Amino acid sequence: MTKHTLVALVEDKPGVLNRVASLFRRRGFNIESIAVGHSEMAGLSRMTVVVDGTAASVEQVRKQLDKLIDVVKVTDITEDSLVARELALIKVKTTPSTRSEIIQIVDIFRANIVDVAADSMVVEVTGDEDKLESLLRLLKGFGVKEIARTGRIAMTRGAARPILVEEEKPRKGARPKKAKGANEISNL
Repeated sequence: MTKHTLVALVEDKPGVLNRVASLFRRRGFNIESIAVGHSEMAGLSRMTVVVDGTAASVEQVRKQLDKLIDVVKVTDITEDSLVARELALIKVKTTPSTRSEIIQIVDIFRANIVDVAADSMVVEVTGDEDKLESLLRLLKGFGVKEIARTGRIAMTRGAARPILVEEEKPRKGARPKKAKGANEISNL
């Protein structure tokens, strides 16, 4: 069992996230994280899903996801060279005597303090999961009041296999589109 990162381009419609999550639920997969946001293409959202499973079982789910009507394309980028990041907001207990020590730790991790109150600070940190976990371990010694994490978002590095839509996949019950120039050939 290993963590797999799946990236899906989905139509930006109500209910798509529910259908995708339901497919994983029906197959007995626990979704470790799921992040969805607009993509560079109008009308499409990019969904990053992290699940634990064997390569064969994840590939089976990927193929089933690809069959969902609102899913345009699904790719398993686990083995690719990729950039993966996560965002966390961490509310830490502070006192006047611990505040400067917390600020030093935050600076070491290149994180930001985005809110300060009399008894707490909110720290914003972006990075890979190991970086976030390391910072959390250090801050737990001061008392963590609250944590909010986005889950992993990822994309392939450089020119390595971008997630592009080459052509629209045929929808259930829809007739396949003719290729450009088909009319000219059939009229000969």
